[in-house]
Amino acid sequence: MTIVVPFDGSPLAEAALVRATDLCDALEQPVLAVSVIPRGNAKYARERGWLEPGEAFDGDAIVGSLHRQVTSLAPSANFRHEAVGRYAPTGSIARTIRRVAIEENASMVVLGSENAGRIVTAMSTVGTNVAADDRYDVLIVRHATPARVARVRA
Repeated sequence: MTIVVPFDGSPLAEAALVRATDLCDALEQPVLAVSVIPRGNAKYARERGWLEPGEAFDGDAIVGSLHRQVTSLAPSANFRHEAVGRYAPTGSIARTIRRVAIEENASMVVLGSENAGRIVTAMSTVGTNVAADDRYDVLIVRHATPARVARVRA
């Protein structure tokens, strides 16, 4: 069994990763951070802070940067990346995360999301779609706690 953390490098994803590593010892399960990257989509990458304005898309550099970010926050965590089509809709990204969670026999997905799990949600969010699968438990991290993440980095 594995604790899966969808990881896009955002403050909420960082907080989810830190919380998952807190749980890994208690549950005696490894943590797997999963990044889903649309191939060649520079606009998407810029919106997530993976690229600087005007910087050309470089999938290997993005994967390397996300992997380093995961390693700096959770040295014991494993990292996996998946590529999807250039203009993959949110549902495709969520399906990829769910597929990885099932392949990895996830006992839990720790998800950083401001709106996943609320009674009134936008049905197009990745968090909502990942949280809807009942094959694993879901822990939703709604608040980034920079002080905790900063302590882990130190």
